[in-house]
Amino acid sequence: MPRFMGFVRMEEGIGMPPQALFDAMDSYIGEQAAKGHFLDGGGLFGTEDAVNFVVRKGETTRVDGPYAEAKEVVGGWALMQYDTLEEAIANQQEFADLHAKYWPEVSMVATLRQISEEPPAAAEG
Repeated sequence: MPRFMGFVRMEEGIGMPPQALFDAMDSYIGEQAAKGHFLDGGGLFGTEDAVNFVVRKGETTRVDGPYAEAKEVVGGWALMQYDTLEEAIANQQEFADLHAKYWPEVSMVATLRQISEEPPAAAEG
């Protein structure tokens, strides 16, 4: 059964979502988990304590948050599985629609990406 990662990107520091969204999400995630679709997920803390390791030209540099230049940050994630890509897409739209309904003031992007079940092939050269 194909697995997928869902990400929520939104502007940082916009405040807490309304309780109605939390309630709707609890119900939605409970239903998805009962069907075996929602495997794991959660919200993320802000970037004030984030740590990035940037690799450029063979050098690794540590960059600590917060990141003033960041317009959007990943605020949450989910690991899911569905029988088909179409089913995954439909459910990701349902997830996004909950935000539109219960938190219409927010601008966010709900991204869905399928997880590769095989290791990537090495580059030839």
